[in-house]
Amino acid sequence: MLIEKIAIVVDPQLPLGLLANTVATIGIGLGAVAPDLGGTVLTDADGARIHNSANRAVPILQATPETMAQILIKAQSPDAAGFIVAFPQFARSIHSFADYQALFPTKSLSSETIEGLGLAGPDKWVKSLTGSLKLLR
Repeated sequence: MLIEKIAIVVDPQLPLGLLANTVATIGIGLGAVAPDLGGTVLTDADGARIHNSANRAVPILQATPETMAQILIKAQSPDAAGFIVAFPQFARSIHSFADYQALFPTKSLSSETIEGLGLAGPDKWVKSLTGSLKLLR
């Protein structure tokens, strides 16, 4: 799949620590589904080696949970052209991935509060979902 654009959307009403955690976990999820977004080894003039953080801009946008629910529904249309990473509110109370994975099939995202979304895919697809959203400030 062609990934031209990335966007992370979060609820601006979250406390700062939860907001940062939401962005971080969504970023890891996007990197996992599309490893070519990062992972390039860079070497500085002194020989210090690091992996790059991302190879394109990652705007952090803001939206209400209700707006994110609408975006999630639209993003899952039959002609969906990209990757979706969601952070539902119920995930916050679960502290092991095995527990989250076991609970997830019993939930319906359409009736859950969504605190964050990550989108990656063709430019037109991401813009169609996020074009009216403002940057998080």
